[in-house]
Amino acid sequence: MATEVSLPLTPPASKSLMNGALRKKLQGYVGFANLPNQVHRKSVKKGFNFTIMVVGESGLGKSTLVNTLFNAPLYPPKEHVPLTGESPKTVGIQVLNTDIEENGVRLKLNVVDTPGFGDFINNEESWKPILETIESRFDAYLEQENRVNRSKITDTRVNACLYFIAPTGHSLKALDIEFMKRLHKKVNLIPVIAKSDTMTSEEIAAFKERILLDIAHHDIKIYHAQHYDCDDIETINETKDVMSKIPFAIVGSDKAVETADGRLVRGRKYPWGVIEVDNEDHCDFVKLRQMLIRTHMEELREFTNDIHYENYRTEKLLAMGYQQDNTVFREVDPLAKLEEERALHEAKLVKMEQDMKHVFQQKVQEKEAKLTQSEAELYAKHKEMKDALEKQRLDLEEKKRRIEQGRPTTPDKPTKKKGFGFANK
Repeated sequence: MATEVSLPLTPPASKSLMNGALRKKLQGYVGFANLPNQVHRKSVKKGFNFTIMVVGESGLGKSTLVNTLFNAPLYPPKEHVPLTGESPKTVGIQVLNTDIEENGVRLKLNVVDTPGFGDFINNEESWKPILETIESRFDAYLEQENRVNRSKITDTRVNACLYFIAPTGHSLKALDIEFMKRLHKKVNLIPVIAKSDTMTSEEIAAFKERILLDIAHHDIKIYHAQHYDCDDIETINETKDVMSKIPFAIVGSDKAVETADGRLVRGRKYPWGVIEVDNEDHCDFVKLRQMLIRTHMEELREFTNDIHYENYRTEKLLAMGYQQDNTVFREVDPLAKLEEERALHEAKLVKMEQDMKHVFQQKVQEKEAKLTQSEAELYAKHKEMKDALEKQRLDLEEKKRRIEQGRPTTPDKPTKKKGFGFANK
């Protein structure tokens, strides 16, 4: 025989949060903890998309660094083109699209290169074609969002921009500052010191300090990885360690060389020794790869969508004449909402009371005006009647006086005078 089990009547323990919601403790397994696994399966099935832009003068190793980052020959070997009398007069935009896969995870990688940047005598507006490219990709995404059918949206927005700084050892050049000032609000800007193997460790540290001072002086916003409340201490410390390396001093090499102890490593071999790309004691390449690919790639995508694209979209729509009510879709605190409604209700009651007083005063004034008018009419009528009665009294007194004197009350008729006439025959 089945037995009935009584459930506890007291609700589970709850805790009020800052946003007004209640945090309740479950009494048993429900299952929504598997949501991250569901998202993982869906994401793996769909694949990922990432667009990276590399900007810098020619010869700073941009294509080599991209090949080193993804450990694949994404860029074809460069062909030596014979010199001609004509040279390009504007910055070019070249896009490399490739699909790569690692452990079943597919990534559609788009690399935007900018050949010709900084290579001219006059580099005053070298940033302009790059800015136009970034904004045109925002426009393309905005146009796809406004379509009736949005099932197939291609995202080509630039998620990160690696800006290559020449290893001069002095400070940022005017071109570097102008470029970063123009683009830091449109893209996640990550400055890197190219070919850092041409400088000593002390020179690199001093160069980094001067670069950061220039960036702070010109109020340039470069990308900084965020840490969240759910991160453990190890993750937070790791993120801080990566951010402390900005600007990253990197060395790129997609070729294996042999070290003095017989190891094959990716690096560059010099008469005085070997620079190892994957050795954190030699350069910051490992930290750059860790932030850009292994730990913060998705955050770069989210920051592009939630910050840079939303700001551009807002400016674009406002320029087109669209207006948005700021109270729509905002998060509302229930207590604050009740307080706001109470204040509105009290204001409404005060307004109604004032309106009723105004109407009452207006009615009183109208009634007083009518009473004043009626009083004046009654007074005029009374005076008229009084005057008529006074006239009648005077007439009666006149008649009485005539009677007392023996006179007719009516005036005598005039007598007809006799005269000469002819007798009728």
